[in-house]
Amino acid sequence: MIGDGTSGIERSVERTLGHLRTLDGSGEQEETQDAPLRLEDLYRQQQMRMVRLAILLVDDPATAEDVVQEAFTGLYRNWSQLRDSKAAVGYLRTAVVNGSRSVLRRRKTAREYQPPHQPDARSAESLAMLSTEHQAIVTALGHLPRRQREVLVLRYYGNMSEGEIAEATGVSKGTVKSTASRALEALQKHLGTS
Repeated sequence: MIGDGTSGIERSVERTLGHLRTLDGSGEQEETQDAPLRLEDLYRQQQMRMVRLAILLVDDPATAEDVVQEAFTGLYRNWSQLRDSKAAVGYLRTAVVNGSRSVLRRRKTAREYQPPHQPDARSAESLAMLSTEHQAIVTALGHLPRRQREVLVLRYYGNMSEGEIAEATGVSKGTVKSTASRALEALQKHLGTS
C-alpha cells in the first residue's frame, strides 16, 4: 500500500479505480496452457486492459487505442528477444505509459500554438455507471499533474506494486511513494474532503 496509512481519499481512489477495473473485466488472466505464449494470445488477453490503462492516462479513447497499437507494434518487433510472457506484459505496460507521456507532451506543445481547449468528456455510458463520488474522483484525477495521475492510475487501476510502478515509469520507489502521497493530498484538496 502506498503511504504510511490509509486515508479516506486513498480509500476513495482505490474504490473508484478498483470499481472501474471490475467493470472493465480487466483482471489478469492466468495462463493455463503449457504451450508458449504467442503474440496473438497476448493481444487477446491484454489489448483491452492496455487500452483502458491508456484511456485513464490520456483521457481520449481514440488516442489510447493508437498508443496501445504502437506498443504492440514495438512488441512485435522485439518478440524474439523477450525472456517470457511476463516480460512481454511488462514491456507493453511500460510502452503504454511512455506512449501516453509522448501524447501528453505533444498536446502540451500543440497548446502553446493554439488556444487551450477542454479535453473531451468521458462517454455518458461510462459516467452513468459510476456513483457521484466515483465521478468526482475520476474528474479530479484529470486535474492532477501527469506523474501524479500516472502513479495513482497504475496503483489503483493497474493494481501494480510500488516496484512495478517505479519500473514502468522510470523513477525510484521513493519517488513513487512521495508522488502518490502528494497526489492523494491534491485530490483531497480538490474534492474538499478532510
